[in-house]
Amino acid sequence: MPLTRRRFLQAGAALAGLAQLKNVAIVHALERTGLKDAFRGDFLIGTAISNRTLETGDRELLDLIGGEFNAITAENCMKSGQIQPAQGQWEWSLADRFIDFGREHDMTVVGHALVWHSQTPDDLFVTGDGSTVSRDTLKERMDTHITTLMERYRGAVDIWDVVNEAIDEDRGWRRSPWYEIFGDASYMERAFHLAHEIDPSAQLLYNDYNMHDPGKRRFLVDVLQDYRRRNVPIHGVGLQGHVGLDFPDLAEFERSIEAYAAEGMRIHITEVDVDVLPVAWDHTGADIDTDFDYADEYDPYVDGLPQDVQEQLTARYVELFELLLRHRDTIDRVTTWGTYDGESWKNDFPVEGRTNYPLLFDRDREPKPAYDALKVLGNEVGHITR
Repeated sequence: MPLTRRRFLQAGAALAGLAQLKNVAIVHALERTGLKDAFRGDFLIGTAISNRTLETGDRELLDLIGGEFNAITAENCMKSGQIQPAQGQWEWSLADRFIDFGREHDMTVVGHALVWHSQTPDDLFVTGDGSTVSRDTLKERMDTHITTLMERYRGAVDIWDVVNEAIDEDRGWRRSPWYEIFGDASYMERAFHLAHEIDPSAQLLYNDYNMHDPGKRRFLVDVLQDYRRRNVPIHGVGLQGHVGLDFPDLAEFERSIEAYAAEGMRIHITEVDVDVLPVAWDHTGADIDTDFDYADEYDPYVDGLPQDVQEQLTARYVELFELLLRHRDTIDRVTTWGTYDGESWKNDFPVEGRTNYPLLFDRDREPKPAYDALKVLGNEVGHITR
């Protein structure tokens, strides 16, 4: 059976909720005009570009990205430990390539991330003798990092994830080195003020995961209200969209979208993928090859994704995007965290070496039924109320 015909049938079977659509509309939607075109007028459709893609100049993948997406995020090349591996030592080559690609394709460019507690330079939080730096020293290092990075790319980066993952579920501020050394969360508002001062035209976001958590939602709403009263220049919230086939409760995710939008925030869904594997938190950091007792249980699809799971994946993507389309008036962008399954971080988290299938393109970089279903949804359902 020809590939296009097979994909048509798979997508149609997975779209029970869209049964009212005519078959001719589905066939039309499968034309490779790009996801960005299917959701044009709704929100930007983005992806994250990996260091490997930038290092190798992977033309096949870059052409795919250029055709499908109109926004790109620096997956790793702008994280502080990558771009400034030691204080005063800057590595610009991959970030420059990332920026050049965005300019070449007239894309919205997202810088990720200015302040984060992870993937930092080894010497960020310590002095030469290994002792913890002072608040003033860390403040100076943060200011230098933000200023140097943003001034180099001023006008080229449209959106910045200014602070990443600073809230610890329903426990309030994460007790990261940033928090512990500053003594409070003032580093966060300082970062937003400085970023706005350097590039007043850039959209500035706070970005975090598990944004369906009611406690995290309540805490962040309080922070946003406080920032608004004191004119801290935060423009939007990034909700990382790392979901599974049956978690989290998307109703809670939707409540968070509504809550942050009610505080005047533009909404970005920043790191979408759908984990199809069994939950394996008890084996975090383990290597699947070293423990055969749980290899079969937690890595069940090494030979390919079964059809029934493929259909569940498709249905979950459709469910998520149906929700997002309901809030297209407040959502500026939806970004997948990678483009095809072979490059996804989910192959190694929380267990190394697993075979996961969380993205819209398979390991051969061919569109999956979930991709086709979203093309139908964007081209037909989403356009009804435009």
